[in-house]
Amino acid sequence: MLKKGSKLNSILTGTCPKCQNESMYLDKNLLHLGSVLKMHENCSHCGLKYQIEPSFFYGAMYVSYGLNVGIGIAAFIISYLMFHSSIKTSFIIIIVTLIILFPVVLRWSRNIYINMFVSYDPKTNQ
Repeated sequence: MLKKGSKLNSILTGTCPKCQNESMYLDKNLLHLGSVLKMHENCSHCGLKYQIEPSFFYGAMYVSYGLNVGIGIAAFIISYLMFHSSIKTSFIIIIVTLIILFPVVLRWSRNIYINMFVSYDPKTNQ
């Protein structure tokens, strides 16, 4: 499922979408909130420039919105329909879930966005 060369591998691990040998982020720990979005300029293995154009990752906001909507709907379905919580409790659970998953969504949205434009190149691993 997470074999090298798949988009899913690059998205979930945060590795370079072109060679998948190096993390795009300076700090891999999501709990260091001050450095969640700090990225390397280029991949040291294949040389891919992550900031493809100025303000490239502004487009990741749209991906982040979609992810947050999906997570919110999932949290609502789980809390309201499966655990039979009240509406008020369900909305509190949605808010808490989105706050807890905030750093994950930030990185996943950037990973998904750059993977829309850059594909894996097996020649970079030779």
